Amino acid sequence: MLDKQIEAALNGQIEMEAQSSHFYLGMATWAETSGLNGTAAFLYRHSDEERQHMLKLIRFVNERGGKAHIPMLEAPKAEFEGLQGVFTTLLEHETRVTASINEVVDLCLSRKDYTTHNFMQWYVSEQIEEEALARTILDKLAMIGSDSAGLYLFDRDLEQLDPEV
Repeated sequence: MLDKQIEAALNGQIEMEAQSSHFYLGMATWAETSGLNGTAAFLYRHSDEERQHMLKLIRFVNERGGKAHIPMLEAPKAEFEGLQGVFTTLLEHETRVTASINEVVDLCLSRKDYTTHNFMQWYVSEQIEEEALARTILDKLAMIGSDSAGLYLFDRDLEQLDPEV
């Protein structure tokens, strides 16, 4: 049976992952309506990936004898100050997700739930990739600056980028 404190923490992480999917969906909509179709495609794929992260948690909680809760979601931010603003916000969000995952991992260790701790290691690794990707994108945007040809190529290339890279 799943420890009640861990069940509550995992349900909190389910909400975090659901909100992340919603968050990326808001950014994708902004990008698409701003003529940044490559960025939109990347962010739509990322939204789907975050939803899969949520579903993985839901199934784990239910399989361990807990009860997953499906959260209500807040409306995501709808306006951004250009691509730099989008990806700065994205990195800030991902660092909050990392902190939340680390709290769940810490609770697992303190409650000696090594099964859940082992399960959460996938999320720990995933967050390393998520933050690294956001930083790489921000570095590229910094190199491009306000060069419109560079931004065009960046948007085109982002469409081809696998969100899990």
